[in-house]
Amino acid sequence: MHFEIIVGSVLGASEYVADAVEQFLNDKNHTCQIHLNPSLVEIPQDKRWIIICSTHGAGELPENIQAFAGELDNIKLSNKCLIIGLGDISYDTFCQGSITMQEKLESSGSQIMLPPLHIDVLNHPVPEEYAIEWLNDNFSAIE
Repeated sequence: MHFEIIVGSVLGASEYVADAVEQFLNDKNHTCQIHLNPSLVEIPQDKRWIIICSTHGAGELPENIQAFAGELDNIKLSNKCLIIGLGDISYDTFCQGSITMQEKLESSGSQIMLPPLHIDVLNHPVPEEYAIEWLNDNFSAIE
């Protein structure tokens, strides 16, 4: 199976999670492509997507994924997705970036395969470990 890993990142933690997810999938004999500056033009819409997104400022999407999020407003999708959000639970906009991406994907027709994983980086200072644990525990549901 092939996965498209779409990353929204400000300080790099989402990129570390994406690298760990890529390694996990490769170890399971799946292929994947990481997109750090995603665009619908370059992302196959018939593959499974994994959105890994942090939150910036007062609940905004990271700059590198904003254009992609806007592209989702004008398209109909029928793909399957997973969402991993990173945030700080002490803010009232905890994981708002991934919540925004979930809303946009669902409005476009994507099926979210599992309830999104929202990682509190205060409780999980190495978020990629927690993300891989979650993926491993739920992998049978997405294969």
